[in-house]
Amino acid sequence: MTAQVPAERRRRSRGGRGEQLMVPDADFRSYHDRPIIKPPVWKVPDVPAYLYLGGTAGVAASLAALADLTGRAGLRRSGRLVAAGGAVTSVAFLIHDLGRPERFLNMMRVIKPTSPLSVGSWILAPFGTATGAAAASEVTGLLPGAGRVAGLAGGVLGPAMTTYTAVLLADTAVPGWHEAYRELPFVFAGSALAAGGGSALVAGHGDGPPRRVAVAGAALELAATHRLETAIGMSAHAYRTGRAGRVLRAARAATVAGVAAALAGPVVDRVGRRSPRRRRLLDAAAGLLLNAGSAATRWGVFDAGMATAWDPAYTVVPQRERLAAREAGDGSAPGATVDR
Repeated sequence: MTAQVPAERRRRSRGGRGEQLMVPDADFRSYHDRPIIKPPVWKVPDVPAYLYLGGTAGVAASLAALADLTGRAGLRRSGRLVAAGGAVTSVAFLIHDLGRPERFLNMMRVIKPTSPLSVGSWILAPFGTATGAAAASEVTGLLPGAGRVAGLAGGVLGPAMTTYTAVLLADTAVPGWHEAYRELPFVFAGSALAAGGGSALVAGHGDGPPRRVAVAGAALELAATHRLETAIGMSAHAYRTGRAGRVLRAARAATVAGVAAALAGPVVDRVGRRSPRRRRLLDAAAGLLLNAGSAATRWGVFDAGMATAWDPAYTVVPQRERLAAREAGDGSAPGATVDR
């Protein structure tokens, strides 16, 4: 179904007597109902899982590196294992979506700074190598010095893992992603922080910084997603409706519930009888909910972008808005809003 022009466009008559209807609501269609731009051929669940796992691994690696520097052995171990597992699994999903492993290797032949995909490949490859080496050293106990260096290297690369996929999406011609180039890095960073901190809660090492990271990340994710759904122009409609809208609402509910559970754990210890088992269950539930919300957020963003790629209205209407603004001598390019 195509998205309608949001409101009847009117122009004030010369006599100033009122507004006259100039262009009625319309459905924009392309020849043979084909999309105007070429939609990406990326698949579900491969790409949403790749987006989610990479961000989670990046935050887990950074937490593990900080834990190593501050003597938190349990958090270091869990963070290294989550980082390595997330990196390897995300690469597996990416290769499955590409179809053949050599396609991923082909992206490593050159470094092209102007290509987010090329830069992202050169972030993912060394990150996966470093986190894999750190995890192997952690599990086997061999070469602890080399494992520490590898873990610290993975921690340095971790922040880039959280947001480079947002840049990759925003650099495409897909309206729902391109128009959100300011918001997507914040959505992905918050989502990754919530999931990475949540993974420490699930592992039982969430006290202190990981809990604060998870809650702060969830707050950023919720705020940035709200802006995504309301302030990016016509494409915001795709984030509020259809399957993407349902998924993002479910993501919001899971994230809010995860924050409530994460905050409830310390409160239970302070105001009630200390119960390690109850606290452990609350933390595990919080971590799982935050990770579910993070994964659903990535899926919703992916789905919304694909919806705008297939519907020609999301390409045509904003272009006409910008053209009309230029012809009127106004430098602004207002985005259309769609509500039904």
